[in-house]
Amino acid sequence: MNLSERDSQYNWHPYTQHKTAQSHIAITKGEGALLWDENNNQYIDAIASWWVNPFGHSNRFIADAIYKQLTTLEHVLFGGFTHEPAVQVAEKLMEILPNNQKKLFFSDNGSTAVEIAIKVALQYFYNKGQKRTKIIAFENAFHGDTFAAMATSGISFFTEAFQGSMIDVVRIPVPTKGNEKTSLEALEKLVATNDFAGFIFEPLVQGAAGMVMYEASELDKLISLCQKHGVFTIADEVMTGFGKTGKNFACDYLKSQPDMMCLSKALTGGTIPMAITTFTQQIFEGFYDDDVNKALFHGHTFTANPTGCAAALASMQLLESEAMHQNIQRVNKRHLAFQQKIEQHPRVKTTRVLGVIFAMEFKTDSAESYYGNFRNKLYTFFIANGIILRPVGNIVYILPPYIISDDQLEKVYQAIEKALEEVY
Repeated sequence: MNLSERDSQYNWHPYTQHKTAQSHIAITKGEGALLWDENNNQYIDAIASWWVNPFGHSNRFIADAIYKQLTTLEHVLFGGFTHEPAVQVAEKLMEILPNNQKKLFFSDNGSTAVEIAIKVALQYFYNKGQKRTKIIAFENAFHGDTFAAMATSGISFFTEAFQGSMIDVVRIPVPTKGNEKTSLEALEKLVATNDFAGFIFEPLVQGAAGMVMYEASELDKLISLCQKHGVFTIADEVMTGFGKTGKNFACDYLKSQPDMMCLSKALTGGTIPMAITTFTQQIFEGFYDDDVNKALFHGHTFTANPTGCAAALASMQLLESEAMHQNIQRVNKRHLAFQQKIEQHPRVKTTRVLGVIFAMEFKTDSAESYYGNFRNKLYTFFIANGIILRPVGNIVYILPPYIISDDQLEKVYQAIEKALEEVY
């Protein structure tokens, strides 16, 4: 049996209906923006493997940092202990995060980073003897698959089986063009009730919704309103963080900074699972008490794993390099040029670009479901052309490794142009 056949015997894959899905492509090697399968077919990874590999596959700089750490201290429990890599990660992050962020909590992935933020928001008010038990979120949001993260996500088919088992979440419209006033007014009504502990959002870009984008000035208004009413604001930067939007964080475009931030994915350059949730000093002090019961009783076995911290430090060092800044700017310019080239195509409904993110919506006769037939045709088409893209309904997006070459980007653009002519 080949690797794909062996895989199908035992492995249950994410977001997959195995009865109707095609066999999974067995990847055997990666380098830069490229992947190879067991039959030596080559693919351009145009979505950085779910947005985690900004510096490319098999990055030697990060690999060397991991190897060095493995030969010194691979792991130690973080309860009652600490270590140099964790302290260094904290110190480095504090240099580049918005200056209101003062404390951080390590975990394993984006969902757990969000889970911690929501638990902290709820427990803060519990510790204060205040009854604030609800969370505000955007429509069509996606924040992860653990229970609190799932509850704040607005893509219904991900969550509908669990209705009645989750925390209380109220949604408001995303302040996209034309919806700004409606979004602000909806939030005004909610925060005036004093029922809400927090407002969670994907800053500037809703990833899983199809790279839906909105202006920083509108988010500033929402954050300011929440902070006026004592509602904590939670920026889910799991996707947008570490350069994706053209700045270190999407929040760097804001004037009003959030109270908490959730980080993961590109944090370790796509090498080792790790996440961090950051907080203001005020939030930390809501748990700082002689009463042990007011502590945050949350933890993970691999919290602040030293090897993951070493990967994160190397990743942030690469992010700060002049070469990587130039790569981000180069990809952005290429996206803008491609946008200008195709935005008038008769089958193109909308296009949008921010940083290294490009999104394009196909004109279709009817609404396309998230994993519908048209989406599946597009996915299969791109794979056949040696490009890894994961369309969302009728929306195709590119979010490549920053180190992708101009020739590789051009092949991705050409595949999208070809799809406009051939996929129906």
